[in-house]
Formats: sequence, C-alpha cells, structure tokens
Amino acid sequence: MAGSELVTNAAGRLVPIEVNGAGQVPFAGVGGHRPSGRKVGPKIATCLDYPPDGDKRAASLEEALKRVGAEDGMVVSTHHHLRNGDAVANMVFDTAARMGLRDLMWFPSASFPVHANQIQHLESGVIHHIEGSMNGPLGDYCTAGKMRGMGVLRSHGGRWQAIQDGEVHIDVAVIAAPTADPFGNANALNGPAACGLLGFALADSIYAEKVIVVTDNLVPFPCLPWQIQGNNVDVVVEVPSIGDPSKIVSGTTRVTQSPDRLRIAELAARFCAETGIMHDGFSFQAGAGGTTLAFAIYLRDLMKDAGVTASFARGGSTKYMVDMLREGLIGAILDGQTFDLDGVTSMREDPRHVDTSPFTSYNFHGKGNFASMVDVAVLGATQVDVDFNGNVVTHSDGRLLHGIGGWQNCLAAKTTMLLVPSFRDRIPVIVDEVTTLCGPGELIDVVVTERGIAVNPRRTDLLDAVRGSDLPIRDIHDLKADLDRICGIPETPPRTSDPVAIVKWVDGTVLDTVWRIE
Repeated sequence: MAGSELVTNAAGRLVPIEVNGAGQVPFAGVGGHRPSGRKVGPKIATCLDYPPDGDKRAASLEEALKRVGAEDGMVVSTHHHLRNGDAVANMVFDTAARMGLRDLMWFPSASFPVHANQIQHLESGVIHHIEGSMNGPLGDYCTAGKMRGMGVLRSHGGRWQAIQDGEVHIDVAVIAAPTADPFGNANALNGPAACGLLGFALADSIYAEKVIVVTDNLVPFPCLPWQIQGNNVDVVVEVPSIGDPSKIVSGTTRVTQSPDRLRIAELAARFCAETGIMHDGFSFQAGAGGTTLAFAIYLRDLMKDAGVTASFARGGSTKYMVDMLREGLIGAILDGQTFDLDGVTSMREDPRHVDTSPFTSYNFHGKGNFASMVDVAVLGATQVDVDFNGNVVTHSDGRLLHGIGGWQNCLAAKTTMLLVPSFRDRIPVIVDEVTTLCGPGELIDVVVTERGIAVNPRRTDLLDAVRGSDLPIRDIHDLKADLDRICGIPETPPRTSDPVAIVKWVDGTVLDTVWRIE
C-alpha cells in the first residue's frame, strides 16, 4: 500500500487511512469509537432456487464453486477449527487455480503453517492478499512485502464485527464440517475430523452471499445437533478427507516442564487467591499454552483447598478444564474452541459444556459479550512494555509470528494477567516500547514473570490487596532494568517505511502498522 497517507492515532502509532482501497478509521482510544448504521446481510434467497428434496450436493468442489458463481476478485472465507490439520483451505485455492480464478481475497479466521500452500497462489495471482492471521511462512511472506495487498489482522471478535458491520463482504464462505447432511446442516462433534464446534464459521454462514459446506462424514438428514444451519447453506460437497485428525488437536496442550514457567504459573494462581480474585462463584479464562495449563492446575488445587467453585470458565477447552467441570469445580464451560479430544468428547456429551461463537463471546459491536463478565483472563504475549502495552503478532524484529486470536477480546475481563518469561533466546520480553501494539496498557492489569509480578499502577485495588504479601511484587521498570543487565539493551529493530499489514482494534479502528523488513 505504498503511497497511502499515514496519520498518528490516539495511541501515538503511525497508521494508514486507506488499506486495500477501503478507508480506515484510526484508533481513537479505548471506547473512543462508536459505530452507526445497521448490520448488513446477504441478498434474499428463495426456496425455488434450491432442490425441493433438500439435496444440495455437488459432485466436486469445482462444481460447487461454479454453482455459487465464483469469479475473479471475490472474497473467499474459511475457518480454522481444524488448525494445522486443515486440508480444505488448500483444496479451495488449488481448485480455484485450476479454474483460472484470479485476484481472490482470502479471509480466514486464522491460518497455520499447513497453509504455506497458499504462497504459490499468491505468487501466481490466484490470491491477491490475505485479511487474517498469517503464521510461519505466510507471516514471513507478508512481512517481506511480497503480497500485492496489505494484510489485515483482526481478533476473533473483530472478525465478526467486520463481517456484520460490512467492512468485509464475503462472497463465498467454505466451511469444513466434520459431519453434515445433504441439506447443509453441520456440526463438528462427530466424524473422523471432529473438532468440537464451528463457531468461527458461524458469521460466515449467516452473512456470506454463498455458503459451501465440505464434509468427509455425510449423514442422512437431519444432522443433529446442527451448529451450522442448512437454511444458510447453498451447496454441500463430500470429499475423502477434510483434514488430518492427528494435527487438529493443538500441539500446545502440554503442561510446561520448565521450572521458570512453572514458577510463573504458580505465582499467577497465588496472586488470584491472595487478591480475592479467586472467590466462590468467580469466573476465569485460561488458554492452551503450557504455562496457562499449569496455571489451571495450580488454580484447581487452590480452589479445592479453599472450598471455592467457579460459576463458569471460558474456553478454549482442554482436558484440564474438562476435569474441573467433572469434579464440580466449574459450573459450566463456555467454549469457543476445543484444543484436545477430551474437550470434543465433553462438548458432545455434557450439556454444561456449551459451544459459543465470537458473537456471544467477543464481538464489541453487540449488546454485551461474555468477555467482560470474566473475573480473570490469563494470557501470553510476545512483548510487554513498561506502559503495560502488549504485543502478540510480531517478534521483536517485526516479523509476523501469528494472529491475534481472542487475545484482544479477553482484555475486557475484570482483571487481565499476562504470563510471560523474562526473556526468550536472550531477547527480553519486557521492553521500553512494544514493536507492534496489539493491546493498550490501560487494559492489561498484571504481568507475571519468573522474576516477579508487576501490577499496573492503575490497579490500586490490586496493589492494596497484596500489600504485606510475600508475593514478589515489583515495579515493571525494575524488572526491565534486571533484564537489561542480563541481556543487554537490544538494538531497535531496523524497519522500512513501507506498511505491509495493519492491526485492528476490537472496534474496527486501526491500532498499529506492521512494517516491511529487509
């Protein structure tokens, strides 16, 4: 997007006011932007355009794309519940290439290293650019400035917001469904590629002009329960496999064995107990990383000792969260993504384990969401600065690592804690200024490292609660000074003046820019 005008937003970051031909609103501060207007929707369809017997099957994905009128320049969306086992997104663009389609925009809810397949289609012109997370090779490709358009990174809730508000108009949504019927009803609870739920594809099914369901487990009508409703589906395609089940389960769902990270997890759990965050009827959200899994285990033990139960927990769910549900320590799991087979089984069999979508959990342009009701959210980060700003999308050198996921949305919790090691590969995690701003410091309350706990000065209530505690409470500037002595002060990473991607805030405004690196 060379040539687009750049302005300084309310966070002091230089951002473009036009991206991929669309005008942008610079970040105006937390709560500073209020939308107007109405939600968008697809064109009205009629049952006369569909088989009266309800059988919407096409013989192949190519036939399905032809049936929905796929053309050059369209926006094609996919979802990421299959994670690094996904075969459908690659299948879609391989098929588009054979059909001679060009200049498509790919709008995934997230991408994984398996999607490096799309680089050939970016090179050939089948895909113009990607608006979604870019991991591994795709991140390198974007950061090197090789995409013809700019990347747009949104949170899970921000993606729903962009669809419903009309920022992104999906022409064709392709939904990989572990189980479906010929009418298009689908779920992810059963089948060889069962992944629990399809919440990230729900907005696509509702708002896209045309919807294709791709499944490797076709069952007779009705497919129950239906997480995707067939009334929103145009075509159904049966294929031999939608993905590799061994790679669908997240590789991160193993408890850390690192003594430093175990200490971080234990300190975080103790902080929740000693400040009163952990109380009878509280709620929490913890992820699937090794440190946050260890946090959940320490928290469970503290809850048992105190005789405390949680009213609900927000997922991604794992075996550890499911065990707490079965033990009666959690009243319900409100799940946005299952990270292991225990989570899939629990969602299928236990009515207290509820599948949710970014609309109910994270969407900022709605009439409330679950994120703001959570007492404590425990997250990670690639960098934190002395003003408590957080970065989760780039490495210290500015190279794109991964997407935002639900991280930004979780900052709405009553207390947000970042569990981070002091440094990685001798590169300090606590810095003067984050390379890429993903979360404003006013929303990040506590930073927990193996060297101590830093509490945001804004949270005088938390500081008062730990006064006199033997927890290692430290000023974040002191923590940074320790790291500078150990690691040395890192050089400011070189960057060009060419923007290659933007980071959106939860309200759709532009929070920061990712710059091309040499």
